[in-house]
Amino acid sequence: MAEEKVNGYQKEDLPLGVKVEEIEIPVPWGHVAGRWWGPKNKQPMIAIHGWQDNAGTWDKLIPLLPAATSVLCIDLPGHGLSSHYPTGMLYYIFWDGIVLLRRIVKYFNWSKITLMGHSLGGALSFMYAASFPDDVDRIICIDIASPAVRVPEHMVKNTSGMIEKNLEYENLPEEKIPCYDYEEMIDIVCEAYKGSVSRENCKVLMKRGMAPVPAHMKKKGFYFKRDPRLKVAGLAMMSIETALEYASKVTCKVLNIRAIPGQKWERLDYYLDIIEKLKQNADVNYIEVEGTHHVHLNAPQNIDTIIEDFLELY
Repeated sequence: MAEEKVNGYQKEDLPLGVKVEEIEIPVPWGHVAGRWWGPKNKQPMIAIHGWQDNAGTWDKLIPLLPAATSVLCIDLPGHGLSSHYPTGMLYYIFWDGIVLLRRIVKYFNWSKITLMGHSLGGALSFMYAASFPDDVDRIICIDIASPAVRVPEHMVKNTSGMIEKNLEYENLPEEKIPCYDYEEMIDIVCEAYKGSVSRENCKVLMKRGMAPVPAHMKKKGFYFKRDPRLKVAGLAMMSIETALEYASKVTCKVLNIRAIPGQKWERLDYYLDIIEKLKQNADVNYIEVEGTHHVHLNAPQNIDTIIEDFLELY
C-alpha cells in the first residue's frame, strides 16, 4: 500500500495491512507531532527517539512488527515536526521528556503504558518507569540503560559554557541559519552520525529533520528543523548514584537491547551497573545484538523478533 505525501513523506511503500497516520497533540507551547502506526482503536505503545533524531527513526522497524501492533512514535519538543520551546526557555531533555510523556498519557487517559525508546528515548522510558512505577507495564530500551551519567566535576565544569551557548542560539538571527543543498545536507548528517546510520537511513531521518528554506529568507536549499538549543541541552546529566536510585524504583517488565559495537560508552560499567540494579525489583531481559547505536534503524531485522517476542510474552 502507499500513502500520499504528508509532511515531507513522499508516498510510502508499506507492507500489506500496515498503516500509519500523522497526528498532532496539543501542548501549551504548540503541538507535539507523531506518527501513529497500526490500529487507532486501542492503546498504543509509545516510541521515543534519540537526541536530535525524530519519529522517523522507527520507520524501518515498526513495519516489521505484526500489523496489529499499535505504536505512537512522537517527535520530542524541538525535534522533527514538533513545536520548539518559546524563546527564553531551556531544554532539560531528560526531565522535560518525563513531563511530556505524562502530558500525553493524561491527554489520552491511558493507563499501564508500554514505552519503547532509543538512546535518549530509552533513558526517558527508564525515568518514567521509575517515576510512575504503578502506571507502566513494560519498557523497551535500545542501546541505553539510563540518562547520561557524568561525574559531578564534569557537570560543574560545563555549566557556564552550556548557559552561554543557550543564550547565543536563542538569539540566532535568520541570516546565520545554515542552509545547504540536499546532498550536502545528507553528507553533513552522515558525518555527524559517524557510521551509526547509513546514507539511505540518514535520508529517512531527514524526511522530518529538514525543510526547504522559506521564501522570505531569499536563500536556496534546506535547513535543519530541529531547535539549535538542543545542541546544548547537557545541563540535564546526573551522577551514577542518582541513576542507581532511579533504577531501584523500576518494577515493570524491562527489555534492554545493547548493540555491539553500538555506542562507545565512556563508562560501560555504569551501563551494566544500572542493569544489575534494575534486576533487584524488575523482570529484566538484557540482550546483546550485533549493530550500530542506531540498530533499530540500520539493522531492524536484528531486533524485530526480540521485540515481538517480548510484547507477546507479556
